[in-house]
Amino acid sequence: MIKISYKRLKKIKVLRIINRFNIGGPTYNATFLTAFLGDEYETMLVGGLPEKGESDSLFILDKYNVKPVLIEELVREPNFKSDRAAYKRLKQIICDFQPDIVHTHASKAGALGRKAAYSCKVPIILHTFHGHVFHSYFGKVKTTLFKMIERNLARKSTGVIAISDLQKKELSEDHAICKPEKIRVVNLGFDLVPFHDKREMFREEVRSEYDLDKDEVAIGIVGRLAPIKNHMFFLDAMEEVLKKSTKKVKIFIVGDGSEKEIIQKRAAKINSLYSDSIVMTSWIKDIGKFNSGMDIICLSSNNEGTPVSLIEAQAGNIPVITTDVGGVRDIIKVGETGYVIPVGNLTEYVERVLNLVEDEKKRLKMSQNGWNFVRDKFHYDTLVKNMDQYYRELLKRKKK
Repeated sequence: MIKISYKRLKKIKVLRIINRFNIGGPTYNATFLTAFLGDEYETMLVGGLPEKGESDSLFILDKYNVKPVLIEELVREPNFKSDRAAYKRLKQIICDFQPDIVHTHASKAGALGRKAAYSCKVPIILHTFHGHVFHSYFGKVKTTLFKMIERNLARKSTGVIAISDLQKKELSEDHAICKPEKIRVVNLGFDLVPFHDKREMFREEVRSEYDLDKDEVAIGIVGRLAPIKNHMFFLDAMEEVLKKSTKKVKIFIVGDGSEKEIIQKRAAKINSLYSDSIVMTSWIKDIGKFNSGMDIICLSSNNEGTPVSLIEAQAGNIPVITTDVGGVRDIIKVGETGYVIPVGNLTEYVERVLNLVEDEKKRLKMSQNGWNFVRDKFHYDTLVKNMDQYYRELLKRKKK
């Protein structure tokens, strides 16, 4: 059991646990909270390694001088042997570090980390839902089981953090994971300045690298090549765009993952008809620089939390088009910085893309709105301030 005396504490100790260090919102979120909470905190960050086909994101932590503890046993897929080993390792870390707060990020870390923290009687136990698996991932039986597990874990948690108002509604009303008063909404935060500054600096360089003509419209999609991201829908839409557009169009698929082979085959068929119009780049580390060469950024997922690629695109003044999933309506000014399309509505998706491809004036006008919309709302300073306030509220309540 952990005993705590707030009078003798020099720093608030936070143990932060993340699923794995792959490129995405959870890694950025955990990194910035570890690096910038301030001198009154001592934070340890632990997590697993990327899956096969995912890009290692440890370079992000290096950039901000964050040194994580790596747990090889902490893997995404359920596995009794590795899960048990990861759980025992987390308990040992908790006993050694003696945290005031254990804050977990994403599903596997949330399950094992909260269970370990509860067993060790950590005073404050928090979990951030960066997304959820309550639809579009599994069948009915497995989904029901995951909901039961999350409800039990929520009872063991001091608080639950949603990354958008819509996600809070989903967790509390749609899926009944816990009561709304237990959920605090804290938006994700990023270092967005490079995405804004690099657009003018590197645009010509990137377009030259990929042999893009001055009048050619470049469309990108950034993310894991996984079923939930629905790249096949995106490719269906892009084939229609290539068929109907009067402009030269080049399409870039940035990422890697389990669906790579099937996406390559589909892209090859389209390329045979439309002169190698689709380029697959795998992962790109300096996505801010790459984005500077793009004119439109798309997303076609069936389920999301808060898609990082759309925030980054808007920071670079690039209009976005996305399916209506997760918290996208909280991160886009519809009609001003991008468009949100119902999932599965191929006709409207194609129409919106074509509208931006064909109308350069509209595309440029929309591009001017992105930076002003995202720069304060999704800056890591705002994330850190909001999380610091929440931590202190909970500690004060616990002390009483």
